[in-house]
Amino acid sequence: MAADGTDDDSPTLDQARRQLEHYGLGADPQAVLVAVRLISAGARLGRATEVHFARYGLSTGRYRLLADLEDHDGEKSPSRLAADLGVSRATVTGLVDGLEQEGLVARRPSVEDGRGAVVVLTARGAQRLRDMAPEHFARLEEMVDELTVDERAVFLDLLSRVVRGIGALTAE
Repeated sequence: MAADGTDDDSPTLDQARRQLEHYGLGADPQAVLVAVRLISAGARLGRATEVHFARYGLSTGRYRLLADLEDHDGEKSPSRLAADLGVSRATVTGLVDGLEQEGLVARRPSVEDGRGAVVVLTARGAQRLRDMAPEHFARLEEMVDELTVDERAVFLDLLSRVVRGIGALTAE
């Protein structure tokens, strides 16, 4: 990244145009450029997020699971966690196993379904979230500090619309 915060390796509009011309495609170069830069930013953000959460002895996935439990009165079924986090049940099992070893969550039989179990946020897990909250949220705020309140509102709208289009990458 350059000193001015721009990404020197990011493709330009001219590069996108040339590539589309090379393949004889009529796609909108600006649309392609936006998508490519978004993919690149997402990858960079993913790496930075892992570094960020490692400060607290967590991964992004572990944090998301703890935060989701906290947001839902401290307990949820593994299948509901998987659905709400957008991951597989196997991924949730792996996350819960690690968090349980650290004493941040526990499993207990479900009151509603005696055959199943629920994952419960422990006092230690809730304390970990409380301990990290001031620095965590300050860093999040700092990340978008160059955007005005109005720009953040526009960004949220635009991001929502882009997220709705993600299925284009995975559609058959």
